[in-house]
Amino acid sequence: MSETQPYQGVYTALITPMNGEGQIDWETLSSHVEAQIRGGIDGLVPTGTTGESPTLDTTEHLKVIERVVAAAGGRVPVIAGTGANSTREALQLTAEADRIGADAFLQVAPYYNKPSQEGLFQHFREIADSTGKPVILYSIPGRCGIEISVETVHRLVKACPNIRTIKEAGGDPARVPALLGGCPELTVLSGDDGLVMPFIQKGAKGVISVASNLAPDILLELTRACLEDDFARAEALVVKWEALLTDLVFMDGNPVTVKEVLFQSGRIPSPVVRLPLVRMSVEHQESISDILQTLNLGSR
Repeated sequence: MSETQPYQGVYTALITPMNGEGQIDWETLSSHVEAQIRGGIDGLVPTGTTGESPTLDTTEHLKVIERVVAAAGGRVPVIAGTGANSTREALQLTAEADRIGADAFLQVAPYYNKPSQEGLFQHFREIADSTGKPVILYSIPGRCGIEISVETVHRLVKACPNIRTIKEAGGDPARVPALLGGCPELTVLSGDDGLVMPFIQKGAKGVISVASNLAPDILLELTRACLEDDFARAEALVVKWEALLTDLVFMDGNPVTVKEVLFQSGRIPSPVVRLPLVRMSVEHQESISDILQTLNLGSR
């Protein structure tokens, strides 16, 4: 996909399934990709937060991307998470993912070392300059401790022809018109399932979704209603599926909750997450079970 073709619609932030010993379940990963594509999803985003990238070693990280690219078989774009808080590491991951055949690269703001905005600009520009493929910025201050400022985003769009999209996960729909102001070539994607409608109302074009791991059809219906300016239908869908967009993916944090949901609904054989993450409490497991039954979102 060229940088001149905007990313629009629903892109699933894929989980990385693991077996009871905490090893990657490659067969389930491939079947999950197939289920997503059959569900009509617009694209796949492996090795992000939802894919537990912080606890994948480099070999695993790249092998997950390779498996997803192979399973997708060119039917939908694969946006590989190749970000890091070391520019050198991000460059290495991006180069390898490029070689593997990923279509684009999701670049999270460097976490923990909290660079200045000038540092962020230089970090992302180096990565963008290293590839001819699209680079998607990812601003999530709640996890990174730093936000990519509107001004820095605008500088990057002007300096880098392959930076045309941002995943905005700061939770503030007011950022959308600020990002788009004076930068009409930019595409904004929501990073929060529960904010799809207000984000698109402000000018966003879709979502990188956690909930679509469970229900791609519902997220597609909601997003398309919003993109068609049918906000009455969208509001009805938000009301109907509120628990899916909130509790069923974030009750105990991401990806702990969505893995539990996928396990209980029979889509993956294990809810295992790697330390320091742990399985959700028995009380919350029971709450998930009740919500799935109420919404009739068991095996589908």
